[in-house]
Amino acid sequence: MNNKKKYLPIMMLLISTLIFLIASPVFSASQTERVWVEYKDGQAARVRKVLKGAGAQFHYQFDNLNSFVVTLPKGEMEGLYRNPRVASIEIDVERTLIEPQRTAIQDLPDPNNPGQIIPYGIDAVQARGVWDQDRDGAIDAGAPTGEGQRICIIDTGYYSGHEDLTEVDLSGGFSQVDENWDEDGYGHGTHVAGTISAVNNDLGVVGVTPGTVSLYIVKIFQNDGSWLSKAHASDLVAAIYKCAENGANIVSMSMGGFNHQPQERAAFADLYQQGILFVASASNDGHRTYSYPASYDSVISVGAIDEDRVVADFSNFNDQVELAAPGVDVLSTVPFVDLSTLTVKGNVYKGFHLEYADWGEASGELVNGGLCDTTTDWTDKVVLCERGDISFYDKVMNVQDGGGAAAVIYNNEPGNFLGTLGEEGEYIVAISLSQEDGQYLVANHTSEFGSVSSEFHWPDSGYEAWNGTSMAAPHVSGVAALIWSADPTLTNIQIREALDVSALDLGEPGRDVYYGFGLVQAKNALEYLAGPGQGPNGPPN
Repeated sequence: MNNKKKYLPIMMLLISTLIFLIASPVFSASQTERVWVEYKDGQAARVRKVLKGAGAQFHYQFDNLNSFVVTLPKGEMEGLYRNPRVASIEIDVERTLIEPQRTAIQDLPDPNNPGQIIPYGIDAVQARGVWDQDRDGAIDAGAPTGEGQRICIIDTGYYSGHEDLTEVDLSGGFSQVDENWDEDGYGHGTHVAGTISAVNNDLGVVGVTPGTVSLYIVKIFQNDGSWLSKAHASDLVAAIYKCAENGANIVSMSMGGFNHQPQERAAFADLYQQGILFVASASNDGHRTYSYPASYDSVISVGAIDEDRVVADFSNFNDQVELAAPGVDVLSTVPFVDLSTLTVKGNVYKGFHLEYADWGEASGELVNGGLCDTTTDWTDKVVLCERGDISFYDKVMNVQDGGGAAAVIYNNEPGNFLGTLGEEGEYIVAISLSQEDGQYLVANHTSEFGSVSSEFHWPDSGYEAWNGTSMAAPHVSGVAALIWSADPTLTNIQIREALDVSALDLGEPGRDVYYGFGLVQAKNALEYLAGPGQGPNGPPN
């Protein structure tokens, strides 16, 4: 027999097999995927049985969306795609916190000298123009304050023991990740809550609503302080339904993801039609990318501006951005205290802990190390280093290798800074100082005895300034509660229209991709709702 003819059937079989493998999805039984499985009307029980047979792990069943959310082996996916009772299969995309950045503002509330600071964002959105028009520090009689409205905050939790939040009307909460919705491992949710509702008192800060709005908390992210923690679209859908079940009429969210999800979109549209107003951060990527849920039509997407009403360079810009609000150097409540100081001759100089440096105390003779760009004999000394030329890590390691007790890096421009050593390791105590304090100490107090203390207290009643669209969104949520409380019979659509029409136009005339309709304005919105006019900017387009 001809050898070519002899091997032809084998070759054809191999080619056919190869074509089949290329054309067909190849799944490993060890691999799994978290998916939405939408079933056709009346087919829930049969599809559930199929999923159980496929070894699925069930997360949720959303009857109003005709959907299960399951994790199952990828090898079972092909059969599900072909099942006539299954309408669609969609990936359950991830949702992450929109990460803020801490800023080095040292004018923070001082527990030893009580007195309330008014964050600039409160007046920027005209909050006190609604409830404290005479600026006497007291809530005006009969003024709308947000009382009677309920905002649901979906975030990292809430520190209920914070001194500036203990009097807030807290209607309860729920955690998807642990048993402690009223605990906040990172601080994001507590920071958002303070902007919305810190109490009007004689300490700390005050919120857009002065401790008067009702809050419901849904903790969707883990309590480990890590920005690696993630949720999924289905977790967010479960969260917004939980908000609705517990009487929230406004939902504030500071999370997102680049991928939209059909069932998630449908859930937001469903609850929007039922009367809930959704507010979300536009995201901090600094480009045109859509972020979801903010970019769904049923959600108000909020960009960030600074104190000069200029859009922040990190704020996403696109045609879904609807409103702008303060999101740079926003001072609010956090559930911890970073207490880092240098004490010389009884005078205390406030600084900030350098990330990954050791916490604790160290003391010794205060010496001038210049740029600390070389290793010198600094045995048991507290070394002042000027910022510049080399990394913070290199400066600290030069001091450490020279036997120094602590490194104090002062700024090379006005003000203080936040710094990092870049990675975990074995380090000495190291803090930052402002340029002014550092230069003064170098000129007047070298050779004096210095004591460095760097302590972290959690949980505790602290205050920090952060940057992010995460900080902008709660301003809008709070303003919505303020104006809605003036007339609870209004609909979410009417409130949204009032916010858009009355916003202070910024940037290009009319709506634009950076500011949307403009900076949200509480007093203007109330005036629009009270009269037949169309607000300062005319109707929304």
